[in-house]
Amino acid sequence: MENTTNYCEITKEISEFTEKCVKNMQIDAELYGKYEVKRGLRDISGKGVLAGLTRIAEVKAYTIDDGEMIPCEGKLYYHGYDIEKIVDGFVSEGRHGFEEITYLLLFGELPTAEQLKVFNEQLVKYRDLPTSFTRDVILKAPSKDMMNSLARSVLTLYSYDELAEDISIENVMRQSLQLIARFPRLCMYGYQAYKHYYEDHSLFIHAPLPELSTAENVLYMLRPDNKYSEYEAKVLDIALVLHADHGGGNNSTFTTRVVTSSGTDTYSTVAAAIGSLKGPKHGGANIKVSMMFDDLKKSVANWNDETAVEQYLVDLLDKKAFDRSGLIYGMGHAVYSLSDPRATIFKQYVERLSRDKGMEDEFALYSMVERLAPQVIGEKTKMYKGVSTNVDFYSGLVYKMLDLPEEIFTPIFAIARISGWCAHRIEELIGGGKIIRPAYKTVGKHREYAPLTER
Repeated sequence: MENTTNYCEITKEISEFTEKCVKNMQIDAELYGKYEVKRGLRDISGKGVLAGLTRIAEVKAYTIDDGEMIPCEGKLYYHGYDIEKIVDGFVSEGRHGFEEITYLLLFGELPTAEQLKVFNEQLVKYRDLPTSFTRDVILKAPSKDMMNSLARSVLTLYSYDELAEDISIENVMRQSLQLIARFPRLCMYGYQAYKHYYEDHSLFIHAPLPELSTAENVLYMLRPDNKYSEYEAKVLDIALVLHADHGGGNNSTFTTRVVTSSGTDTYSTVAAAIGSLKGPKHGGANIKVSMMFDDLKKSVANWNDETAVEQYLVDLLDKKAFDRSGLIYGMGHAVYSLSDPRATIFKQYVERLSRDKGMEDEFALYSMVERLAPQVIGEKTKMYKGVSTNVDFYSGLVYKMLDLPEEIFTPIFAIARISGWCAHRIEELIGGGKIIRPAYKTVGKHREYAPLTER
């Protein structure tokens, strides 16, 4: 009871502090227009401010005709290769593609069979964690949030690295390969610790198998019986490929480049990127989509009732449903307008997975929302560009169909995106650019200092 009383007293004080803070630090929204500030580093059309150059990935959402931006079907390229053709390629050849794509992102070219073999062997070698790391770091301090657990593990790995501060390209490459190889283990072990210590489940710690791909090992380490189907691993592998990179402008990759430009170590850089990815406006968005659909299912008794579903979407925009944010999660993207190529690819495999898992009704509901939402948004809001589903719209459904718990939705994203982060960190270091430091205009007034007794 004493702790509760103290907490209430502190809360009252904090509330007063907060009121003063908001009063004295709030900025008039009109000033952003007056000074032509590109909020979110984007102009009014949604086009990002050019802040750097990269060869790693390209996001294409429009063409230029006589100086006019014309929206087109979205395209994503890894080192110049169309992501749709990449996926078609390794799927048609009956193999997994994440390791191959990691090679491409890091080295700028697709590997030969022998090069891929050697690369995979190196990743297997680096999967091992330091002695007692699982016991002393992951199990002794479990977290309710898997992304925080991952960030802590990454920062702690600094202490086990004798060359942690060495930012030579060769050493950063070694650190990058180790982190790429270790991320699945860190994420799955963090989740198992959470389930055991917070939800009283039996503790399962499965070591990854050298002959399995990253996607296969994620499922192998996650499930108590180690079992998974070939198609489940195939779909998860495609998910990893689609999330591996998205150019230099996405929030977590830009964070990687900003922090790298300061000259700091790899572990601090990656931990910062993890913090960015955790946010619900970035990597945590697929959880919001999943939660929104759970609320939709409770609110609309008949999932085939198009009128009722449409009304629910209107209620979302009117801040009357779900979290009352005014958003339809999974719809719209900062860059894409007509389509997100990752969502387009995902949908091909979601349909079959829904049949395999007996979740055709859920897939039909998602498809209905995908069709209705752009119409509702177009009618309710002033749009400067089109709106379509983004990758988060279907990824949450895919993970549910794969029986992945929501707690690891965003960590799965991190397992994929660490490849892109490392590639961009190395590219930033090779470029040897200046520290990234954007400008902010001060709009406060100068004031005369007054002694304490006169305030």
